[in-house]
Amino acid sequence: ADLLAEMEGEGVSPSVLENPALVENHAAHWERSLLFLRIIGRYFGTDPAGLSPSAEARQRRIIAASIRLWQGDPPDHPIIVAGSTGSRGATALFMAAVARLPQGAVVLPGFDFDMPAAAWASLDQGPAPAEDHPQYRFLKLARMLDLGPADIRPWADGAAPDPARNRVLSLALRPAPVTDQWMTEGHMLGDLVDATANLTLIAAPAPRAEALALAVRLREAVDQGIRAALITPDRTLARRVTAALDRWGILPDDSAGQPLNQTAPGRFLRQVAELAGQKPTAESLLSLLKHPLAATGGDLRGDHLRYVREFELKLRRHGPPFPQGGDILAWAEGHGDARRRAWAEWLAGILPGLEDAAPLPLTERVAAHAALTESLAAGPGGTAGASQLWRDEPGRAARRALDALQRDADAGGLYTPRQYADLLSGILSREVARKPDGTHPLVAIWGTLEARVQGADLVLLAGLNEGVWPDLPPPDPWLSRQMRQKAGLLLPERRIGLSAHDFQQAVAAPQVVLSRALRDDEAETIPSRWLARLTNLLAGLPENRGPEALAAMKARGSALLQLAGALETPDRGNAARRPAPRPPVEARPTELPVTAIRTLIRDPYAVYAQRVLRLRRLDPLRAEPDARRRGNVLHDIVHDFVRNRPEAEPAGAARARLLDTAATILAQEIPWPSARRLWLARLARIADRFVGAEERRAGRGAPVVMETQHRLPIPELGFTLTAKPDRIDELEDGRVHIYDYKSGKPPSDRQQAAFDKQLLLEALMAERGAFPALGPREVEGVTYIHLGGDGADKPTAITPELLEETWDGLIKLIRAYRNRDKGYIARRAVFESRFEGDFDHLARYGEWEMGDPSLPEDVG
Repeated sequence: ADLLAEMEGEGVSPSVLENPALVENHAAHWERSLLFLRIIGRYFGTDPAGLSPSAEARQRRIIAASIRLWQGDPPDHPIIVAGSTGSRGATALFMAAVARLPQGAVVLPGFDFDMPAAAWASLDQGPAPAEDHPQYRFLKLARMLDLGPADIRPWADGAAPDPARNRVLSLALRPAPVTDQWMTEGHMLGDLVDATANLTLIAAPAPRAEALALAVRLREAVDQGIRAALITPDRTLARRVTAALDRWGILPDDSAGQPLNQTAPGRFLRQVAELAGQKPTAESLLSLLKHPLAATGGDLRGDHLRYVREFELKLRRHGPPFPQGGDILAWAEGHGDARRRAWAEWLAGILPGLEDAAPLPLTERVAAHAALTESLAAGPGGTAGASQLWRDEPGRAARRALDALQRDADAGGLYTPRQYADLLSGILSREVARKPDGTHPLVAIWGTLEARVQGADLVLLAGLNEGVWPDLPPPDPWLSRQMRQKAGLLLPERRIGLSAHDFQQAVAAPQVVLSRALRDDEAETIPSRWLARLTNLLAGLPENRGPEALAAMKARGSALLQLAGALETPDRGNAARRPAPRPPVEARPTELPVTAIRTLIRDPYAVYAQRVLRLRRLDPLRAEPDARRRGNVLHDIVHDFVRNRPEAEPAGAARARLLDTAATILAQEIPWPSARRLWLARLARIADRFVGAEERRAGRGAPVVMETQHRLPIPELGFTLTAKPDRIDELEDGRVHIYDYKSGKPPSDRQQAAFDKQLLLEALMAERGAFPALGPREVEGVTYIHLGGDGADKPTAITPELLEETWDGLIKLIRAYRNRDKGYIARRAVFESRFEGDFDHLARYGEWEMGDPSLPEDVG
């Protein structure tokens, strides 16, 4: 369609496709594409009455009719065409007609009066015209008017801001066949240091550095009180510069506007749409509730944010991963606050509307989405009209986009929430919110099109890399370049020529900054061909001080890069030492569980942070079916299985009961279907081994203590050891055996002797009567029951010597930490240094290494 419209706009008849000369010396696939075009062209040309012209054809017919009218009755008033290069055939036809009128005038932008006649003549000599040259379109227009470039006169008598620089650019951009003129005319340019005095070249190492350097120069312009404009076709770079300017509270006037999907209302609409049809996760729900537009329709915005933060703490500590209305109401009831309860009721009333996944007609889907979004924006007791949702230009643009979608929704059919979210995202990404309130009057961002008709005191031409400025012509699947030339259609180089004209016109401003990034996100970049020409010309004219001029341009750019780098360079401070805080003895813990003894040996600082500073690790908002959660649920499954074991049970029945129990508890505790099935399958693989071992354990004794908290005071130290054993079985001979369920790899004998003393300490507690249900009992042994993989259980026999050694070690360890001189060293003997501890960031691990000495320091 684009090709056929172009043919109409350029006045090329479809019959030209029938010319066999188009595919001479071409590959066969071009002939096949041309055959297809010929078929379409026959239908394309069957509208003799002209009843359904395309936009291009209609424009050309209007121009032709105007020309016929003016030929018979020329207008008696001035008609002026200004600011166009005439690159399109229909536009050039109109401009030529206006120029021939008695009171007609054509004002050409950026005409190069410094080009000699020979250079002009070279533009359309040779096998192909120099369409990539910035001045070629003017030569073509002059030929239509039977004029030469010398016949075109300046529009005004005022001097250009920098004529010397204009001459340098004119020579640098000469057509490729006549670049030998650099040597013959270069000496006539005069002192190039003076010609480029107001020209700066930034060669940044990366796009981020380029954006920050440009922002620094724009900030300088604001301080100087001059009007500055950033010109670039790279929208990503423009957004980066806008973000960098935000640190100074400068909002540029961006002619391209802001994509509606990136504005606050657009993001809010998208978040609501993306949540629909599914259970909201804690992360997605809190992200929505923290949005700047949420709950802005009443006087509870401050309370809303406070309640959201407090509810976030609850979710991080206790879950659930997928909060429902009942969870929110139960949390609010626990606080007994009427305003909090009203907030919870408001939110609980909204959540059910998010979970409806049934397909709906598009009209109903749009209405439901708008109503839900307005409810969230209104807040408890508020109204959508009083909220910030539809205010300001972004809000009004979002409202118009949604209204337009609703008007056309009758033809939409049924949409699921996911399909509607995709549709809405596409619509919002195409819409633009223009000129938000509060833009700075001295700073603008223009595209190359907008820059053609306006100027500024300082112009920054950014993104000057090949593929960006100029952009590479898109591949044409229908016609090759030679076929286009023979058919009289636009050549791919035309777009490069237009970009070159934009560059030449913009670089003529009073002050100019040229910038590029040496690398993009993937690889090294190639400088724009015009920038390369300019730097090569300067470097090749030493008699005009060209190399000095180029060095001065780069030095000014380097100064901006240094300022930009200074903005992001943090103050250099001394690296933290490995901490070993020494709190007062009275502040140290007087009670520890047996599981914390391992931590006290391996990472004492973690005990200090948790037991002295009272810090707790917050779980991530995005709950995952991780190893810790799997271990907890396996404990629950096994405890339920053992607790409900009948007197006699065949192995097959026990296996079935184990898996039934697992399926029930997994369904209750694990909301991820894939994790439930995977964990159940892994448990099924070890079920026979576990059931067989459990039958042997049942033949030796019965559980007496299971998951209950117990204490062992140590009066001579003023310390209490606590434990919550997974399971203690009383054996037939009166002794006991202690078990611990392990979903991971059980510790080795050496690890138990040196670090992992949990079961040995529980054995000590049992022998000293810490478990009232048992009283003082001799411990036969301890065993880690392996619930994962193919590993075997890990039994350890208990001897008096082992218990005595464990007791002496415990007393020595606790006594050492009851001394003020003993510090809680960070990561003293961690199992694997690659594993991150809960409090490593607090200990500033990374600023020091494992081999560094500690810094004992009194605290508190």
